[in-house]
Parts: sequence; C-alpha cells; structure tokens
Amino acid sequence: MNSQPVGVFDSGVGGISVLASLMRELPQERFFYYGDTAHAPYGTKPTEEVNRLVGDVTRHLIGEGIKALVIACNTASAVSAQTLRETYSFPIVAMEPALKPASLLRRDGRVLVLATPVTLALPKFGRLMAHYGEGAERVPCPGLMELVEREDWDGAETYLRELFARYDGQPIDAVVLGCTHYVFLRPIARRLLPETTAIVDGNEGTARQLRHVLEERQLLSGAAVGGYALETSGDPAVTLPVMERLLRLGRQNLTAD
Repeated sequence: MNSQPVGVFDSGVGGISVLASLMRELPQERFFYYGDTAHAPYGTKPTEEVNRLVGDVTRHLIGEGIKALVIACNTASAVSAQTLRETYSFPIVAMEPALKPASLLRRDGRVLVLATPVTLALPKFGRLMAHYGEGAERVPCPGLMELVEREDWDGAETYLRELFARYDGQPIDAVVLGCTHYVFLRPIARRLLPETTAIVDGNEGTARQLRHVLEERQLLSGAAVGGYALETSGDPAVTLPVMERLLRLGRQNLTAD
C-alpha cells in the first residue's frame, strides 16, 4: 500500500479529461494534476522545446512526492515518454491516439484521426499508422485545443461542423479524438456525426494501464477514499476554476456514457 500521489500533467486543461477517467478507475488514489497552461499548446512547438517543458514539469511533480506519472497529453507522450522512462525508475504511463481500437471498428469507411499537427507528424504516430492505419486519415486540428482551453463550446462546434463537412457523403466508421482536450468535445461530435460512426479516445485505456502498473509494482493505495489537487503554471485565479468546471464536466460525461 502506498499513499503517495500519482502525478498527472498536460500542456493545459485537456488532461483533466484523463484525470476524470483515472479517478473513476482508481477512486482510492490521490492525484496531483499539473496543467502547464503558461506554455500551452505543446502541439505546435518544436520537439526540443516540448522535451524541455516536459522535463521541467516532471521535476516539479517529483518534488511533490509522486509514485507514478501519467502523461495526459498525446503530444508530450509521443515526444518525451521514452526519454522520461530512460531517466526515471518510477512507473510512467503515456498516451497515444486510439487508432488501434478504432481500426477494429472499421468496415468500408474512413477512420479520421483528429490530433495536433506535432502528434500526427511524429515518427511514433507514423509507426502506429503503418500497423493500424488502413483506411485512416490524419486530420490535424490547429487551434481546436485552444477553443477548449477557453471553454468556447460554440466556437468548437463551428470548427468541428466545418471539419466534418469536408467528408459529407463519405462513410466514416470511426473518429479518433487524438488529443485529450478533444475528449470534452465528444458530446458535440456525437451530435454532428452519424449514429453509426464510433467516437474513440484513449482515456479509459490509460486508466486501466495505470491500475495495471500500480498493481504490478505493489503501489496501490490502501485508502478508503482518494482525492486530487490541481495546479497550473498560468494564473491560478483564472485557470483553476476552469479546471474544476472541466473536471465536473468530464465526470458527468463519463456517467452519461
């Protein structure tokens, strides 16, 4: 039994959607979430800068006494996970766009992978496409995560409506939400897409993987009830209320699924 917190971080508030899934899967655990909002977005930055920012955040979370780390950001996972694993001995759970499960849902239509330009351009995603990318299409979405950061749901709906309009008349079997910010847009995407189109993200798989590694290393908490703390590199007076609202929304969305 281990009562130390699990560190969770993202370039901004999108990883809060992952935190909601982690809290549902592991309600007895304590989580320390860090949103690097002062430097968001990561998805349009050079990889060298992403590595530097991720290193700074990781060292900060180590100072909080974490027992494991969840990289709740597809871009940071693709760019920095391997380096972190080579540097630190504690468990590190990373994410990737959920193309593999989406590929299993494909019939004769397309699989659209929505993600940041950096995530889609990295060799790691290229390898994922090589294995599971039949019928899949990269769909870079610059600016979409910023709409979530601002809680601009109307703007996000307009963005997605215009994006999906490009595929009018073409069968879409699955849409992959390949950025943790986009998970908050699932209800909007569901309204805009045919009922036959599956919407897939990696949050639940990430939560299950965290449970697995904590069990494997005997790091599960024995507490009856867990908890969470939120921190931001941005303005706490502005960002923390947004995080709290999004956490409530994320947990409500999970209950509704």
